[in-house]
Amino acid sequence: MTTPNTAPDLLRDIDSVNPVMPYLRQDRIPHIWCPSCGIGTTVNCFTRALTESGMDLDQIAIVSGIGCTGRVAGYMNLDSFHTTHGRAIPFATGLKLANPKLKVVVYSGDGDLTAIGGNHFLHAARRNMDLMVVCVNNFTYGMTGGQVAPTTPIGAKQTTMPYGNYEQPFNLPFLADACGAVYVARWTVFHVRQLAKAMLEGLRKKGFVFIEALSPCPTLYSRRNKLGDGIDELKHYKQKSVVKHGADTKEVGLTFDGEIVVGKFVDRERPTWLDAMNDHFTQTLGGKYTPYGG
Repeated sequence: MTTPNTAPDLLRDIDSVNPVMPYLRQDRIPHIWCPSCGIGTTVNCFTRALTESGMDLDQIAIVSGIGCTGRVAGYMNLDSFHTTHGRAIPFATGLKLANPKLKVVVYSGDGDLTAIGGNHFLHAARRNMDLMVVCVNNFTYGMTGGQVAPTTPIGAKQTTMPYGNYEQPFNLPFLADACGAVYVARWTVFHVRQLAKAMLEGLRKKGFVFIEALSPCPTLYSRRNKLGDGIDELKHYKQKSVVKHGADTKEVGLTFDGEIVVGKFVDRERPTWLDAMNDHFTQTLGGKYTPYGG
């Protein structure tokens, strides 16, 4: 008679067939995300990108703020930092400048990054800080009750807008582009291969990278707006998404039930903040300056 597998045996079996598990802090599982939430799907895409990158995981750090997506940093088996609300980008900036050899990834939600953290977002893109910023956009504050967010489409209902939102939402790719990001892409959690490829390209890109991942929030946003469950949202993404690589980011704003423009919109080169500083002082001091982080 065979004995049933123990929990550690089961974990080993999972590890042997699931390439995601080695990248996760397995003692933190099960996670806190709701059924049909798309955040876990983005994590799967991120782990695939890490696998493809071949990068030394000891040279990658992940930083997040507060909120549902902010929990990603705590689940990843990387050097991770769970910061205060809206402060992921300045913390990541300090981390990058303290150790320029690190690849620093900021992974958080639309409310954290573009509301209380909006000013940091603008200036990090303007300065071209060498960061990869992944924004999981579910159009709401999911962890704190479903309040209206800077990305909530006009007409969508939230706890603080029970009769429908009337504030103009941010067009996040345009915001990142206008402020100077060198790489800007948007995909949904339906587009898993494309999202994983964008994350891989982001890991390999030098400068401020912004990747928007549209994700359902079935518990609050979808339910309140009668959009169905997570599968219904994925069908919506499939039906409404139009791939337009290189699209003018002014034209990719989102509406409540309209076309969803996805793709890689921006991929350009310009000096990072650290490179610009080193070049400036090398020229100013006539070659007597030792580059920072060299």
